[in-house]
Amino acid sequence: MKASTAIGLVGGLLAILLTGMLEGTSPATFINIPAIIIVLVGTFMATMASVGIDQMKRIPTLYKITFSPQEQDLRARVDLLVGIAEQARREGLLALDAQLGDIDDEFTRKGLQLVVDGTDPDLVREILEAEIDGMVARHAIGANTFEKAGGYAPTLGILGAVMGLISVLGNLSDPDSLGPAISVAFIATLYGVGGANIVFLPICSRLKALSEEEVELRTLTLDGILAVQAGDNPRVVADKLSSYVPPSERATADDDNVAPLREAA
Repeated sequence: MKASTAIGLVGGLLAILLTGMLEGTSPATFINIPAIIIVLVGTFMATMASVGIDQMKRIPTLYKITFSPQEQDLRARVDLLVGIAEQARREGLLALDAQLGDIDDEFTRKGLQLVVDGTDPDLVREILEAEIDGMVARHAIGANTFEKAGGYAPTLGILGAVMGLISVLGNLSDPDSLGPAISVAFIATLYGVGGANIVFLPICSRLKALSEEEVELRTLTLDGILAVQAGDNPRVVADKLSSYVPPSERATADDDNVAPLREAA
């Protein structure tokens, strides 16, 4: 479900706000400009110092990927590759050249182009595995940005609380101001710990999960392309790739125009 990440983040923030309200805390109490500056701005700057400004520019794109990820349809990819295997078996590998322009996925298109060009199977595997490894490395950099932010935010929150308490201790002569001042001091900690555990670290985990899903799809595609190149029977190709597809989503003998996938034992 694409909206699950947004629902989780908003729900977590609302849970914190609701808990404070149930305990008699006004929502306005949670708004504190010095705490926002030291935690949010401080976390941004510390993260930028760690990963570089170029990676920080990608944060809006990473948020977009997190909240609106591209669907990784394993069964649709199996159906596509089985159909290609059927065509290659009937008409030969060179016949696939005319169909390459109709394939939207660049990775699949590149792999099949290598096959049509007569590239050695070992080299096809090497090239496509290098593509997968490069993708994993790029994705890891994006997830690392939020992982760094999740590590810095709580520490800066504590730093903000300490700075607030220093101010409190400097005004001990005014007992009436101590309670509100101490409360404000700990809001920075709330920002840091809450931001890390409700926003930054969950997004980091989500990006890693999305990367793993795409790796699985590309690995399936790689195996399918090599099976097509080897001239495997389409039914064998379907059986070979069925292990990647959840049992509930596998094709059955009743499906139209799809080679049946073997049900899980």
